[in-house]
Amino acid sequence: MTQPSASDDAVKLQAADAELVVEPRNGCRLASLRLRGTELLRQGERHGCFVMAPWCGRTDHGRFRNGGDLLQLPVHPGAAPHAMHGTVRHIPWRTVRADERSAAFTVALTDPWPWEGRVTQVVELAEDGSGLTLTLGVETADVSFPAQAGWHPWFLRNLGGEDVRIDFDPEWQEERGADHLPTGRRIAPQPGPWDDCFGMPQGVDVTLTWPGELELKVGSRAEWVVLYDRQPEAVCVEPQSGPPNGLNTLPRFVTPIEPLEMSTSWTWRHL
Repeated sequence: MTQPSASDDAVKLQAADAELVVEPRNGCRLASLRLRGTELLRQGERHGCFVMAPWCGRTDHGRFRNGGDLLQLPVHPGAAPHAMHGTVRHIPWRTVRADERSAAFTVALTDPWPWEGRVTQVVELAEDGSGLTLTLGVETADVSFPAQAGWHPWFLRNLGGEDVRIDFDPEWQEERGADHLPTGRRIAPQPGPWDDCFGMPQGVDVTLTWPGELELKVGSRAEWVVLYDRQPEAVCVEPQSGPPNGLNTLPRFVTPIEPLEMSTSWTWRHL
């Protein structure tokens, strides 16, 4: 029986023929997911699957308001002039516990985020190796603040055969402006390629199919999902608690008695 590794360097989980590696030191990133020996995630220190918190996607020029206060976040060089994907994806997390097929991790919210709090991620493989559940919690240490949370997985476009097919049925698409931020208009879903946010008020439900190889379903009770398929190596299906620039347009307040909690499930079957 494979035993988990629970060092801060890597946590290795296994269930049946599913093998998962989490790297706490690199933003608690899912660095590898192998099914029957086949890797599903794009490799690299900025890829795999990372947590977006305490905001998702772009925040307009890094600025947002909390009441009468105008706050400034660092602008991301690759997304200038906007702030991008939160503060926790590149900093070390702490492993709270790990067993053979599940683990829990936590990280403090500190500068440049203006409030104290913490983010927790729980990772669990299904006992029969047929799926994965990820759960996030954002908590405040004191005063309430606006926040978002989500995941940014990079699924390989090709597993050795045909390219992946993406199937989903959103109710709307957030119109994307020239600045890559939602304009506030909801439009009919458009064909790809995408770097776009979609509304799924009944919950995120996206199917990735690698013909003749694997079907993987991404599900969540969250109502927004960003799809990104503009790179040849990989595609992204990102469940989020709100749309990009949501700190400005649709803030979800984290309070001492009500944390922000969300989860996503990936389930798969071999074809």
